[in-house]
Amino acid sequence: MRILVIDDEALARDRLRRMLAAIEGYECVGEADNGPEAIDRVTALSPDLILLDIRMPGMDGLEAAAHLARLEEPPAIIFCTAYEEYAIRAFDLQASGYLLKPVRRDRLEQALGNAWRVNRVQIRVLGQVDESRRTHISARTHRGLESIAVEDIRYLQADSKYVTVRHGGGEVLIDDALHDLEEEFGDLFVSIHRSALVGIHFITAIEKSRDGQHRIRVRDVEEPIDISRLHLPGVRQLVKTL
Repeated sequence: MRILVIDDEALARDRLRRMLAAIEGYECVGEADNGPEAIDRVTALSPDLILLDIRMPGMDGLEAAAHLARLEEPPAIIFCTAYEEYAIRAFDLQASGYLLKPVRRDRLEQALGNAWRVNRVQIRVLGQVDESRRTHISARTHRGLESIAVEDIRYLQADSKYVTVRHGGGEVLIDDALHDLEEEFGDLFVSIHRSALVGIHFITAIEKSRDGQHRIRVRDVEEPIDISRLHLPGVRQLVKTL
């Protein structure tokens, strides 16, 4: 079984790696020290299982699990943490395992032996952990995997099979469906036409061009974005409440 170790503490990763080396049939194929890097490594290495810390800076283990649940073939997950308070939620979700630090070899071996029982449906349930939606969106760029805070997104615009994510630091492309993003983050964005969602808190004004086209002004975005006639009444009503 191919295993990826994810923990922000180097000593914890070393300890797990040594124990895995001593247990027949298990291979540590890599490691990561944060959530975004974990997602990147899982995509690149396709491990069968990950040993995942929960409390990590930035994207924690629970949110990383939510991202991984969106993969076509997500790995099984065994949580490894020093905090007992997450145990009930983990077992309610039928996670493959939950180990308290410092992890003991016998407990690790037992959890690994049970890992085959976790199926894809159980892993997908992990995507409902902690507020039932993501706080960050992951995008693969030339710099690697980037994690963009949803609250920092100015607009989402669909074009062909990709969606452009405009945020405070620039633009990235993702392959999520705009409809799915609207379902997940609908209270944070408003649809201004069938292929664009604008962050509500970044709207500054509605204007009308000489040719009669209504456009919306978005903070930190130079060019205004067209509003369709169908969506105009709803957008106007929303702007009145801001």
